[in-house]
Amino acid sequence: MLGYTGRRLSLALAPLLLLVSIAMATPTSATTGPRPPGQDAFYRYSGSLPLREVPPGTVLKARSIRLAFGTTPTPVAAEQLLYRTTGQLGQPTVTVTTVIQPTHVPGPSRIVEYLSFYDGLGAQCDPSYTLAGGNPGAAMEQETQEEELLIVWYLSHGYTVTVPDFEGTHLDWMAGHESGYGALDAVRATESHLHVPRVTPVGLSGYSGGAVAADWASELAPAYAPELHMVGVAEGGIPANYADMFTYINGTTEFSPAIPGVLIGLTRAYGIDLRPYLSPYGLKVVQAEDQVCIASVFGHYPGLTIQQLMKPQYRDFFQVPTFARLLNDQVMGTAPGHPTVPLFMGVGNVDGTGDGAMVARDVEMLAHEYCEQGVPVQFEEYKGASHEEAGAFFEPETDAFLMARFAGVPFAGNCSSTG
Repeated sequence: MLGYTGRRLSLALAPLLLLVSIAMATPTSATTGPRPPGQDAFYRYSGSLPLREVPPGTVLKARSIRLAFGTTPTPVAAEQLLYRTTGQLGQPTVTVTTVIQPTHVPGPSRIVEYLSFYDGLGAQCDPSYTLAGGNPGAAMEQETQEEELLIVWYLSHGYTVTVPDFEGTHLDWMAGHESGYGALDAVRATESHLHVPRVTPVGLSGYSGGAVAADWASELAPAYAPELHMVGVAEGGIPANYADMFTYINGTTEFSPAIPGVLIGLTRAYGIDLRPYLSPYGLKVVQAEDQVCIASVFGHYPGLTIQQLMKPQYRDFFQVPTFARLLNDQVMGTAPGHPTVPLFMGVGNVDGTGDGAMVARDVEMLAHEYCEQGVPVQFEEYKGASHEEAGAFFEPETDAFLMARFAGVPFAGNCSSTG
């Protein structure tokens, strides 16, 4: 749910120099930025065939764009695809992925799907918008630039990178199944558009909000997209159990605004009207957060609690059937079957419970569950690291993990020592 400002210098230095040199060489006076997604017809399906009859992963529209560094345009070309995917309740939906190919590698022999921690409740947060130079707001500028550097880092290794708006066009933040479906269908759409075979190796990487899509994609792939040749999934800062996360961040100074944000995203995904459950203060907070990039409001409501958000009859929050159902549906490890590819899983532990946002025990329990199912797992707990700091440890390790998976190096993991 959060970036890791200023703590990845050794990782980001080479891509930073590359992007800065590109940006400095590019004229900037003529740019006005892309149209916001809500005003851009590209984000809407306009075909005559009913969407339910279109197979998931089908490319519906395509266009060429120029990438930006922040809001500064660069000469780097990319393509955006509107594709058919599936919503949280199984309904047909659409969303967009941005596909970037390295210029120095002939053909996409390896694909990395980068799953952003964009944590969007408003469309200005969408990666497809910010990668094209859209402005998510001053509070998010540095985080979007960090992610752009990381994407270029993957490109520098010769990977084709696809970056989906996996929350969908309705911004259903933290909806697990929908995020997983969106991630898997982005790979399908990317491979179809590039005319590469399904045997093309694919690696996934996501931190924090991106880990929602990464983990659910790994769980859902065997049943939903078994034809994809996924070779490994890296996920860090994982919200494995939302109820435990809510309890952990309830009343805290920094991360408590994530609670109303998650409720907004989930009730959107399930078509539930949240307003009847909210206190007057809760309604005020939800209205204020309804269209934000969630990281921009961290710290805005110090000490915010679930109980303050709810009317008195709903303050025993976890016993309210509506919310119990929403949270139970998001518990990772509950999809039928289990992942079939190696997993690299990481989480910080700054206070003996978690990284300030995610509960470390829940992540280790999820890793252990996968191990019991025969999934090869490398689990790392970054002692003393906050959510931001743990990202600085996690991201460099994804490089070695994915490179080894693409090379076909045998993977053992550390299941024998995972508690």
